[in-house]
Amino acid sequence: MKREYEIKNLHCGGCASKLQYELDKLSGVKDINVDFYTKKLKLTVVEEMDEEEFLNKINKIADKVEAGTHFIKKEQFQENIQKTQVNKNKSSRMKRETIVLTIGLTLFVVGLTLGESLQKNIILTIAYIFSGYDILLSAFSNMRRGKFLDENFLMSIATIGAFVLGDFAEAAGVMIFYKIGEFFQEMAVNNSKKSIEKLMSIKPDFANLKKIDGTSEMVDPTGVKIGDIVIVKPGERVPLDGKIILGSTTIDKAALTGESVPVLGEVEDEILSGCINLSGTIEVRVTKSYSQSTVSRIIEMVENAGSKKAQAEKFITKFARYYTPIVVILALIIALGFPLIIGGGFKLWFSRALIFLVISCPCALVLSVPLTFFSSIGKASKQGILVKGGNYLERLKNIDTVVFDKTGTLTKGKFKVNRIDVFVGSEEKLLKYAKVGEFYSNHPIGKAILNYGDVNINEWEIQGHNEKAGYGVNALYNNKEVLVGSKKFMENYNIETHSTDEYGTVVYVAVNSELLGRIYVEDEIKETSRRTIEELKGQGIDVYMLTGDNEKTGKRIGEELGIDEDKVCTHLLPQDKVSKLEEIKIKSQKGTIFVGDGINDAPVLAMADVGISMGKIGSDIAIESSDVVLMNDDPYKIIEVLNLAKLNNKVVLENVTFALGVKIVVMILGVLGIANLWLAIFADVGVSILAVLNASKILKEKKES
Repeated sequence: MKREYEIKNLHCGGCASKLQYELDKLSGVKDINVDFYTKKLKLTVVEEMDEEEFLNKINKIADKVEAGTHFIKKEQFQENIQKTQVNKNKSSRMKRETIVLTIGLTLFVVGLTLGESLQKNIILTIAYIFSGYDILLSAFSNMRRGKFLDENFLMSIATIGAFVLGDFAEAAGVMIFYKIGEFFQEMAVNNSKKSIEKLMSIKPDFANLKKIDGTSEMVDPTGVKIGDIVIVKPGERVPLDGKIILGSTTIDKAALTGESVPVLGEVEDEILSGCINLSGTIEVRVTKSYSQSTVSRIIEMVENAGSKKAQAEKFITKFARYYTPIVVILALIIALGFPLIIGGGFKLWFSRALIFLVISCPCALVLSVPLTFFSSIGKASKQGILVKGGNYLERLKNIDTVVFDKTGTLTKGKFKVNRIDVFVGSEEKLLKYAKVGEFYSNHPIGKAILNYGDVNINEWEIQGHNEKAGYGVNALYNNKEVLVGSKKFMENYNIETHSTDEYGTVVYVAVNSELLGRIYVEDEIKETSRRTIEELKGQGIDVYMLTGDNEKTGKRIGEELGIDEDKVCTHLLPQDKVSKLEEIKIKSQKGTIFVGDGINDAPVLAMADVGISMGKIGSDIAIESSDVVLMNDDPYKIIEVLNLAKLNNKVVLENVTFALGVKIVVMILGVLGIANLWLAIFADVGVSILAVLNASKILKEKKES
């Protein structure tokens, strides 16, 4: 059973890492994820346990890690109120912190203007206590609970040590600038969170439910049922997926698909929740409940993305656990061991050991690396790309093979009948039996045949219907055996087919073992398909296309798209696609992407290193089986997400290299007596701020044209 809790009063990225470590030790639960940015705890309970008792247990753990931190049950109906209250509390806390830091900094500057005197030391001490009293209180509280390695305790020891050495200005200044650094670090993190929250502000607040008397009532979208009619006025967000039954308008889909140009919506058109109605008032008949609607699934996928951590995130979490104790041990060796080994006196090495204590907080890493993935996933969602986890984004940086399904992926999946060959009887008779075979079909080819011509079928006359996926249909109609399908399907029934040189998908129709004729159905290639393949090949990526079409049709489309002839695989049934992908994966040196859209693609989507599905026309099972969803079915989004994965990896490496590099250099300089506590503060909070800002730049990167 999955459970989700809101996290309150968690202000430190390092503490979030420690909390994750402590909760991972719990028995009876798995898939635990502490998300510092969304302030949510998600986990799966595998053993029966009382929820209140469990909540008390994890709250004790949270309070021990960071005093005051606790979990509460997620209350859906109070979510907006809670967010508003949290924002108000955060705003008042930031204002209070600003006032405290301003007064503390003023006292510090006044103290520095005085000559060496008792008054100067008193003013600097007051500035220190005024600015850092919360740090000192937290350190004392944690010390009573046996917690000695948090940043509050270490900062307190470092600055009190400076007082002991008589460096009043350094002690007060380091505390004040540490607090200022923390303040700006929190601002940077909050700004990043706001940017991501803005990307996800697609949740509709209400729905105008149409009542029997024609009036409307404003209701919660979660209470609207399938078949209900909702009224959407200009400027309002579409609350649920449905079909327009009255009116026409222009629709802004930017928040869902990344499409900047509004599209026209008319009667009978499908409309997705989360879109914005720009002009006319429309009435929409709901086709999906709120929990299954597009907007709900997008929010769920993006929020759950944080639970699937990349290896880089896991490494940093583990690294942070050992980094601080190691640095503290080194500080103790320097303070107590070096005076005995090297000489120079206790005071000299004690002051240098304090530098190690200041640098020991791993916040720059534990904040910036998860934020980089968080920002990248948020940026992708803005572009209409849903990445289900940082682990998939990480895999995308090492890809050397992309395998495409054809229909609905590289082509539009909008088939049209372009020619009919009649061998026996009339075209009307041929169409009639073809429609009998395709009557229950959801495949685009079947729908194209059903929508062609004026021949109508009585469903009650269909006495039997058996479909063999990828081959064809065997139906019983007015006591006649009807066969509709591929050439291979006909050959299985020993029905001879005539050879054809025509390009396109060919559907054969036979009645009582007599071939009546064949229907040619053609699909259109998507506008961006060729460009996508050109750019993939330009990056040194191998491109394959898998299709159930005959060889002539498959090779022709492959040629138009620029796919090498030996990498176009035709005549494939669903099970053949699985075995073909296995062969391709063996050849791949790094990783393989499979891109598809249909139910038949679900097994291969799940088997690929990264499965990418089309979200607009794709089936629900294909979307569930995939790791990345393209909301507007544009294959060029694959280029965008690959570029984003590379940028994400670049920023992660920059932050890890920069943070560790600066800390190690300052540690060495500290031992040599070149660096002081001021430089150590920069190596701690200064580096954290720069790393967070560097991670945040992903959200500011302009979309490539």
